[in-house]
Amino acid sequence: MTQPAPIRRAPGKPLLTTALELAARMVPVLPLRAGKLPFGNCRACAGNACGGRPNMLTPGPCHCPRPCHAWAAATTDPATLTGPAWASAWRQTAAVAYHPGGTGLTVVDLDNSAAITWARQTLPATRTVPTTRGEHWIYRGAMQSANAVRNGVDIKSTMSYARWLGPGTGTMTDLPDAVRALVVKKPSPVRPVTEPVPAGGGECRHRTPAFLERGIAMAEQRITGAAGGVHATVYRTFLAVLSVHGRCGCLTDAHAARLFAAAQARGETVRHCSDAWSNARTALGM
Repeated sequence: MTQPAPIRRAPGKPLLTTALELAARMVPVLPLRAGKLPFGNCRACAGNACGGRPNMLTPGPCHCPRPCHAWAAATTDPATLTGPAWASAWRQTAAVAYHPGGTGLTVVDLDNSAAITWARQTLPATRTVPTTRGEHWIYRGAMQSANAVRNGVDIKSTMSYARWLGPGTGTMTDLPDAVRALVVKKPSPVRPVTEPVPAGGGECRHRTPAFLERGIAMAEQRITGAAGGVHATVYRTFLAVLSVHGRCGCLTDAHAARLFAAAQARGETVRHCSDAWSNARTALGM
C-alpha cells in the first residue's frame, strides 16, 4: 500500500484533528489514554460501560457486532472518530495510535540504545521516528506482530497498534527478510500438524463458511466458558484453531480478532493474546 503523505502535528494541534487527517489517508487510527491504553470504539463499551477494568487493555463481556477494543478499535471512519463512543475519549486522550498492518506497514520498535545499535548494524535503513526511549523503524509491508523478538525489540504490524509520533525522516523501504525472520522459530518436534494442506489444487473444506464459522464460534464459547486457568485455555484454543485452519489461508484478521476479543473479555491482555497466538504458531511449526 502506498505510504500516506506525511502529517506533522503542529504544537497545540488537537489530537482528533491529527487522527482525522490520518484517517483521510486510509490509516486506521484510535485514541490512547495515559499509559498507551486504548479506548473501545463503540458506545456500549465507552468508559468501560461493558464492565472492563479501568486503565487496562481488557474489556468486560463485550457483545458488540465487531471487535471494538485494542488494535481492533482502529478505524478510518470519521463518523466513528467523532461519534458518541469517543466524544469524551478525545478530551482524555494522551496520544493517537494507528494499526500499522491495516495500512500495509510494519514497525520495528526499538526500546533502547543497544537495540538501535543492533538495527543499524543489521537492518536496511528506512524511515525512522524517534520515540521516548528509542526509535520506530517503519517498513513497507505487513507481517505477524510479536513482542520481545530480541532484547528491546518488538514487531508491530497486524493485530497490533503503534503510537503516531510524526512522519519521521528517511526513505521508507520494503520489509526485509531479516525482520520477518525475527518471528520465525524452529518447529516443535512433539506437536505434529493434524490438518495437512490439500495437494493438487483440491478444494479446501475449511473454506466452507459454515465449517469455519462453527469452528470460530466453538472456540469463542470455549474461552468464554472457561471456569479457571484462562491463560492455558486461551493457548489451547488458539492451538486447536490454528491446527485446523491455520495452514490453508482460511483465517483472517477478523477471525483472530474475535478470538482475541473473547480472551480479553475473560481478563487477558492484548500482549498475552499475542504471545499465546505466536506460541501456538511456533508449536505447530508455522
